[in-house]
Amino acid sequence: MKAILVNEDRSLRWDNVPDPIIKDDEVLVKIEAAALNRADLMQREGDYPPPAGCPEWMGLEIAGTIVEIGDEVKKKSNWKTGDKVCALLGGGGYAEYVSVKYDMCMPVPKNCSMVEAAAIPEAFATAYLNLFIEGNIKKGNTLLMNAGASGLASVIIPMAKAFGVRVITTVLSDKIANSISHLGADRVVVTTKEDISLVLKEELENGHGVDVAIDCLGGEIMGKCIHYLTHGARWIMIAALAGTKTEIDLKNIYVRNVRIIGSTLRSRTPAVKAEILAGIVSDVYPKIESGDVKPTIYKVLPITEAEAAHDILYRGENVGKVVLTVK
Repeated sequence: MKAILVNEDRSLRWDNVPDPIIKDDEVLVKIEAAALNRADLMQREGDYPPPAGCPEWMGLEIAGTIVEIGDEVKKKSNWKTGDKVCALLGGGGYAEYVSVKYDMCMPVPKNCSMVEAAAIPEAFATAYLNLFIEGNIKKGNTLLMNAGASGLASVIIPMAKAFGVRVITTVLSDKIANSISHLGADRVVVTTKEDISLVLKEELENGHGVDVAIDCLGGEIMGKCIHYLTHGARWIMIAALAGTKTEIDLKNIYVRNVRIIGSTLRSRTPAVKAEILAGIVSDVYPKIESGDVKPTIYKVLPITEAEAAHDILYRGENVGKVVLTVK
């Protein structure tokens, strides 16, 4: 089969690789679509190696058709050849085929295309993990979701809204704010015009303090914002794109009982990931199939144009997910 490989100069090529051999607890999926994540860029740059046993090529979420099933899968699941699935991977999605443990697969939601389904596993699992498991968010709470134009925000914002959560998000310009209006955030803060820490102070004083923050930016502003949260709030760090250092008033943390939580999906055990995916199917799929939550697709390109697809993420121009199709 073929897969996207990284050359020594970090450019990409579509080249031959060995066919996957499935284990007893795995299924073989013929890939139809693979969605991009920023982790793919980090892996390409040598900063985010795949877990042991995973293929060397990138790709954390795919959709496709099961073409082969291991013996154990037949005993432990209802999967059968011909089933349309989307799957969460440790790596290896930029290819024609992938072998994946059966409980890392989910059915394609009834009203989703294969392109949309490919954009579900990683982003929805990250959203579910941080909203409901780490964040323990409840109906009526307020969420701060930084970087509102990111692919992850395009999932987290409508998912939170579908469960009755008030959402504040941040963007860099009025143009970007307009481009994410369909996500339904209650307040979109253009940070080139407003100081987000002062906005959060105002929200707290008006009775809408943030209960959960999901932060992929970090940097200096994180330490300023964390002063203006509700008692017992959770600030969840999932990346630090704006800087890895900040200054925090520690007294404020213990007086308010604020918790700072570091969270990545990729570091979770397979058993925990399987629980997350099962939670998505039981709790979130009804919202997807009713149309309350749906992946936002920014652009679709053939897998042979993976480098151009990566460039979209490098430039930060996407609002929603970029997806590669495999013919």
